[in-house]
Formats: sequence, C-alpha cells, structure tokens
Amino acid sequence: MSTPTWDKFSNRRIDKLHPAIRTDAMDFINAVEQELHIRLRVTQGFRSFAEQDALFAQGRSTAGKIVTNARGGQSYHNFGLAIDVCEIRGAEAIWDCDWAKIAPIGKGLGWEWGGDWVSFIDKPHFQKVFGKTTEQLRQAYVLLADPNDYVAVT
Repeated sequence: MSTPTWDKFSNRRIDKLHPAIRTDAMDFINAVEQELHIRLRVTQGFRSFAEQDALFAQGRSTAGKIVTNARGGQSYHNFGLAIDVCEIRGAEAIWDCDWAKIAPIGKGLGWEWGGDWVSFIDKPHFQKVFGKTTEQLRQAYVLLADPNDYVAVT
C-alpha cells in the first residue's frame, strides 16, 4: 500500500476509486509534492451515472458553464478510473497551475492526461483506462450483481 497523501479530502476521494488505481493516485499526488513542492488535491474521483448526468445538464438545461460532454456512463469517472486535481496553496484552490510541470509526472506514472485531448481540453483530468472503452466498461457494469462492485479492468 502506498503512503496516503498530505490531504484528507484527497484520501477520502481516492478511497472511492477503483481498487486498481488507488495506489497510483496516491503515488501521483505524492510525487508532485515531492518533486515540485506542489500540493495537489483530488477534487473529483468516482462519480455516479446520476451525478454525471447532472454535470452534463450544467450549461444546457441547468444554470452554469458547460464542463463536460459526457453523459452518465460515458466518463471514466463513472467507473472510478479518473481523477480531477487542482493545486492547493494555503486554503486556496489554484486551477490555473503549472500543468507543464505536473502533467509529465502523471504521464510518467501511466496516467492519460486530459490536457492532451484535442476536442475538449481538460487539464485537471487524469485517467487510467486499461485499454477499455467506456462502452466496454458499461457492458461489464450491467452484468454485475451488485452495483457497488467494481468492473474488472485488468
């Protein structure tokens, strides 16, 4: 087991991720702190299909800015395989942080980075997909007897 991060909020969110990436998430947050002296917080991890649909509605049928193009079941967050992070300085969340330094650490640890996407750039987003599409994960998800079980990804 990896060392928990500096941040109790991140640790709680990491605990809800798919078991296959919990250690990787802690390692990423800890590596950024050790190498760059930047404290990251996991702001989002696992998100239910209903939470994803509510986020998708934002800026469309509800107030706010559009922040995702993924409906429920179309995001790796819905399978506990993605995190969103921001820098924390004091008590302030810094969303426009030094992604040019942070992203290579995550990518070096095997994370895909949303900042590399072309159609919807999402710099705070990191995911591990194990070669699975969200469609494949949705198909496996519906086969589970208990919706609280995790889909096998390896």
